[in-house]
Amino acid sequence: MGRRFRIGIDLGGTKIEGAAIDRFGAVQFRHRVATPAGDYRATVEAINGLVRVIERTLGETSSVGIGIPGTISPATGLVKNANSTCLIGHPLQRDLEAALGRSICLANDANCFALSEATDGAARGLETVFGVILGTGVGGGIAIAGRVLLGANAIAGEWGHNPLPWPASDEIPGPPCYCGRSGCLETFLSGPGLAADHFRNTAHRLSPTEIVHAAELGDAPSRATLDRYMERLARGLAAVINLIDPDAIVLGGGLSGIAALYDRVPDLWTRFIFSDRVTTRLLPPVHGDSSGVRGAAWLWGPEEGC
Repeated sequence: MGRRFRIGIDLGGTKIEGAAIDRFGAVQFRHRVATPAGDYRATVEAINGLVRVIERTLGETSSVGIGIPGTISPATGLVKNANSTCLIGHPLQRDLEAALGRSICLANDANCFALSEATDGAARGLETVFGVILGTGVGGGIAIAGRVLLGANAIAGEWGHNPLPWPASDEIPGPPCYCGRSGCLETFLSGPGLAADHFRNTAHRLSPTEIVHAAELGDAPSRATLDRYMERLARGLAAVINLIDPDAIVLGGGLSGIAALYDRVPDLWTRFIFSDRVTTRLLPPVHGDSSGVRGAAWLWGPEEGC
């Protein structure tokens, strides 16, 4: 008899959330702890402790999937490309498996988001799904037939560090990015990127939430900022559609709550897409902030493997 529950862990910059879901996708228990700031060893211990708490509550040992803000290098087995820099260069999967005494599934948090929304979320039943994170950073993941596409270098879906497509003259070279380049999609489409664009054009410092609210109230400069953002998002997603031609794109992260995106961006992206018609759907998430932990749990396939 298979396990009754799957455990998903979402490792974030400020909190580590864990949840147990049953085979129908219903959350049976949820718990969270603070992320030890900048402390790798304490982070491993916190995840181990969180799993133990969940399993004591369930009364059984479960499969464990973990979403992290980075990925494991296939070449070295060490974490790379992590926003939580204390993880970089460490054998996180090996250390967690040693602590827990079993194999685990581990994936990038954007991959977990894509898998969650493709499994029982906004894109349930669709073959190819691109999951987008629009938040403090910009990430992406690809789910095909209910499985995460990892890629040969474990970076499939990482569109945020490609350049903004079809740039205008005033978008070149673009803002500097922490990756060492300029003009990455993340510098335009992240929350900080939206706020920085507004400041460059108005000399007023507003948060993304304030910009959206002001635009809704009819403030012309804020409306112009939001229009630039949607047109750039349309270009970025058009390049993705030209490359992988997904059935649906699901938005996540803080900026996914901007309601205007879902009508306006598909109208804008058609002129950049190499097709006579575009049937790809742009969808809001069903599970929202819970998608990371749910997707981590779904990393374990029906045959009890990643």
